[in-house]
Amino acid sequence: MRSEFDFINNLKSKYSLGLIGDDCAVLPKNGKTDLVVTADLLVEDIDFRLDWTTPEFLGHKALAVSLSDIAAMGASPVWAMLSIGVPENVWKTDFIDRFYEGWFTLAKEFDVELVGGDVSRTPEKIVIDSIGGGEVAKGKAILRSGAKPGDSIFVTGKLGGAAGGLMLLETGFRYADSSECRRQMIAKQLRPVPQITSGKYLLNNGIATAMIDLSDGLSSDLHHLCRASGVGARINVQDIPILPALSDINVAKDQMLAMAIHGGEDFELLFTANEKNLSVPNLPAVQRIGEITENVGTIEIVNGKEISSLPSRGYRHF
Repeated sequence: MRSEFDFINNLKSKYSLGLIGDDCAVLPKNGKTDLVVTADLLVEDIDFRLDWTTPEFLGHKALAVSLSDIAAMGASPVWAMLSIGVPENVWKTDFIDRFYEGWFTLAKEFDVELVGGDVSRTPEKIVIDSIGGGEVAKGKAILRSGAKPGDSIFVTGKLGGAAGGLMLLETGFRYADSSECRRQMIAKQLRPVPQITSGKYLLNNGIATAMIDLSDGLSSDLHHLCRASGVGARINVQDIPILPALSDINVAKDQMLAMAIHGGEDFELLFTANEKNLSVPNLPAVQRIGEITENVGTIEIVNGKEISSLPSRGYRHF
């Protein structure tokens, strides 16, 4: 069965769509500035479950996923549009008021203005459409297509936390009545933090040659970046930064590694850079995990003396 990525790539080729393929579309604004625009869809029981989250957390995440796309371009978020469809029984509760409270709390943190959207009724499930807009200096947006052989590969933050949070939710744990350690991971799944500050720093200091946010998972998103750049990659198991809290909930080592490599929704940034450009003050915490190669389309993973092909096993809707 074709994936959503196959479908998008087919559309791009069939209709010669030159402005899609990155975390955001880059559109001209004026002689000094470009607009970056992204759209995200969240569907109940596919992207979230009401018995796992709260309206406030869901409102936060609805904006956070779009802000993460803007961060991946190195841009500054400016505005957003939000549309939501809810069943009548949900409309009659305080759900939607609490949802918007969560949304506006995060919007205030990054000075994002709500400029439009829509509210409608759905038959059974909640559907959320988030559109985010940001600005970046003309021609400076960090694309997925800029990686070159010899570049190093880096990630911000620790990986696997959102997958750990999902595992906890699936096994019956909930944020409100969990330990601090479990709350940390559940929050990474339900209330992710977009890496706006890191993305802007990487752009403003001319560090990143290519970048993508880790929404589908390291293995999938690295494949996306390499495909766009026409390159290959090699990553090292021992260098992958795994969230330490995973060991506190008795997750086996091999499962921890799988969560860090294939688990989605960490919303950290994956980027490539020439290492000499990292000698700048106040660099955000980043971890080198490998290098870009000339082996087009092939992603290798090194574990001691073993080298194997890394499949794309991140989240897919189809």
